[in-house]
Amino acid sequence: MRVVVAATAHVAIPTLEWLKGSEHQLARIVTTPDSKSGRGKVLTESRVAEWANENSIPIFKPSTVDEMKAAFEDCDIVIAIAYGKILTAQILDLPRFGFINLHFSLLPAYRGAAPVQRALLKGESVTGYSIFKIDQNLDTGPIYHQEKYDIDTHATSADVLKALSERGAKAFSQVLDDIERGVEPIKQGSDGISLAPKISKKETQINWKVTSASVLNLVRAFTPTPGAWTTFQGMVLKITEIGPSTTQTSLLPGVIQIENKKLFVGTSDVAIEVSKVIPAGKKEMTATEWLNGARIAPGEIFE
Repeated sequence: MRVVVAATAHVAIPTLEWLKGSEHQLARIVTTPDSKSGRGKVLTESRVAEWANENSIPIFKPSTVDEMKAAFEDCDIVIAIAYGKILTAQILDLPRFGFINLHFSLLPAYRGAAPVQRALLKGESVTGYSIFKIDQNLDTGPIYHQEKYDIDTHATSADVLKALSERGAKAFSQVLDDIERGVEPIKQGSDGISLAPKISKKETQINWKVTSASVLNLVRAFTPTPGAWTTFQGMVLKITEIGPSTTQTSLLPGVIQIENKKLFVGTSDVAIEVSKVIPAGKKEMTATEWLNGARIAPGEIFE
């Protein structure tokens, strides 16, 4: 098949790598226009655009309707993975076999932009991926293939997305073969429908008044991006890794305690150990390294 990939995020890279070595032709990559990022607000290409340049694959960055039409013409099928753009019926009808999407949940659960983050936030132990035909609604199209995945107790969203993106990439061999042979996808059921909307910054703030398990789930869900955070002495401090408490001391929610150069924080039930942080304007460091430079008075809290 002559395949176009529409993608922006790094989770598309395993599929691009698979396509490059497959019997199919990777005709071009369609991604979002360069965006401003970093402190200097410098125009930066998506990771997918970087991959395209590294592998000498034609790349389109459409921003108008006419550019979108040109990007998706002259191909058999489009594989969309975290593309981030709304596709109209006019665009969806351009490829011979339409558009298919690799989505990181077991549809119809967690339809939307942040399925893995929402699953971890809820404390799910099982998720998976779905490859389905895109229609005009939000992740409602019929399904070609699904696979379950057991979530490790301490896995972050980055860990889960890496695993799912790699497994999903391998499944496209069978899916594309099925599509060429005329195999019809299966309509989604109505049981278990849930939504996974985009994450807001407010949601990523840690509430120390909830249980330790809830705090752990929040940190796992939002690591590495957008990042779970709290404030200390009026400054934002991102928390990127925590573990169960090894202290017997009871702490009130948010109260900080240092034992043997380790950082403990109280929740609504038991204290937890914070092991990695990102101070404002700095890189990730261990909590011990942060403590070496922080001035923490007795009874201070995270808010």
